Amino acid sequence: MKNILLLNGNPKKNSFVKQLSDVYESEAKKQANVRRYNLSEMDFNSNLEFGYDDYQVLEDCLSEFQEALKWAQHIVVMSPIWWGGLPGKLKGLIDRSFLPGITFKFESGSAEPIKLLKGKTSRMILTMDAPTEYLEEQAKPVLEQLDRFTLQYCGFSKAEVNLFGSMILSDKNQQGSWLKVVKELGANCI
Repeated sequence: MKNILLLNGNPKKNSFVKQLSDVYESEAKKQANVRRYNLSEMDFNSNLEFGYDDYQVLEDCLSEFQEALKWAQHIVVMSPIWWGGLPGKLKGLIDRSFLPGITFKFESGSAEPIKLLKGKTSRMILTMDAPTEYLEEQAKPVLEQLDRFTLQYCGFSKAEVNLFGSMILSDKNQQGSWLKVVKELGANCI
């Protein structure tokens, strides 16, 4: 069975991203091992106070999340885009979890990282209020940060991506079609 890490990266307890996560998890659990993390339920200091200069004790939820990163063959990150970027708490999760020695490391004399999460795949499912014609433009900096400069930097293959918007202009029918897409992704564990 495939090992999937599902991250609901919305810091709000109730959101459309939570609904998407619920649907994906329900389907994927039928044929995969799924470990789900809801950012809204994770209690941690999102500030990497010392950078990499000094050790900062990890909260239990961050240690568990790091173990799930190593365990997973596939990671699904669902998140809203706020003000053209990731929610601050999600950025904090990345800063505090994707640490040297866990997700990458350096060898003396080289600026190139040794990728410790090789052979893994990912999917980004992002929601936003931007009109449809601006979805890719609005998502581009988030995908660069989250996919290219975080996941790929640590060894993941280039992410598959689904963009859903405009949330504020969508009706129940449109949201239902997005839920159907995610249900299919979950059923196929992709």
